[in-house]
Amino acid sequence: MTGTQAVPECPSDIVWDVTYTCPLRCSHCYTESGRRPSKQLSHEEMLRVADALTSLRPATILLAGGEPLAVRRLPEIVDRITGAGVDVVLYTSGWSLRPELIESVVAKCAAVYVSVDGPTAATHDLIRGRAGSFDRTMAALRLLDEYAADQRARGATPVEFGLDATVVRTSFDQLELFCTDVVPRFPGLTRLSFGAAMPIGLASRPEFVEHELLTDEQSDALIAPEYGRRLQSLAPPGVQVSVRDYRGVQYRPDLLAQGLIPSMEVEPDGRVRAMAIYEGTVGSLLEDPPAELWARSVARWSEPFVVEALAPVRTMRDWAEAARRIDYHYGTAEDRARIEARPVFLPLTPSR
Repeated sequence: MTGTQAVPECPSDIVWDVTYTCPLRCSHCYTESGRRPSKQLSHEEMLRVADALTSLRPATILLAGGEPLAVRRLPEIVDRITGAGVDVVLYTSGWSLRPELIESVVAKCAAVYVSVDGPTAATHDLIRGRAGSFDRTMAALRLLDEYAADQRARGATPVEFGLDATVVRTSFDQLELFCTDVVPRFPGLTRLSFGAAMPIGLASRPEFVEHELLTDEQSDALIAPEYGRRLQSLAPPGVQVSVRDYRGVQYRPDLLAQGLIPSMEVEPDGRVRAMAIYEGTVGSLLEDPPAELWARSVARWSEPFVVEALAPVRTMRDWAEAARRIDYHYGTAEDRARIEARPVFLPLTPSR
């Protein structure tokens, strides 16, 4: 139990960061992928983790990272999960999407979301830290669009694919361009999701909070119903636009008491995070019963340190400070060393 709300015995959704390998260097990266060891398991160990996760009978397992398409035998992992009757949703930067992966991975997923953090090459590549990433992402979306069109031509149900954008101050004033300039290029695209950056991982650095994390006023404006309607009106017919600020996933005691149960998050090495968005694990799926790991996670949510850190959180700055405290408190010695070695965030400036 958390507050007065009963917690399900198992998570309804699981996020599995299958690798920390990534070709990009996003300024806000929650997992610091591409800057740390990949922690990727052997293929056989990954199959064991897949079996452990499906034993929990979640509705969906989301494969993320890092870049999940960098995992060489990912098709077999997807087959293992879907073969157990669990839906797979893939999150990718699109950088590694090749035509041969369409049939072996994409076709077997319930949905595929491509992350695009700026509606222009200048903005996207600046946030992503790598020149050419916008063009690679657009190429990936074209592949998905062509496949969806081919499915429709054959009378089959087309793959569901969408665009997922993390919103920071650099992109905040450009969101309408996603609706008017980017999405219309891909007639088969069905979803456009905007989400405010959370102050976790690299996005919790004080300098990032100062310069790039949305202010409370911007977060409120982002999720205002009239703004959501405005974005929806600009998008092509048939595209569902959603806007979230993610403040509800803080693990604040009052929010948990309202029934906001977060997903389970699994690190590449099979260790389960007690709280999906913060450092600190409760054991390994290669060693411990999955249901026991979920029970340990739920118990963490009401520990005195967590409650003391999160109960007062009301602003984005509060949240960032609490995230830093929790990460350092529950992180391993390796985690703390990585946190201490994080480079100071420098304000994003367009190249000339």
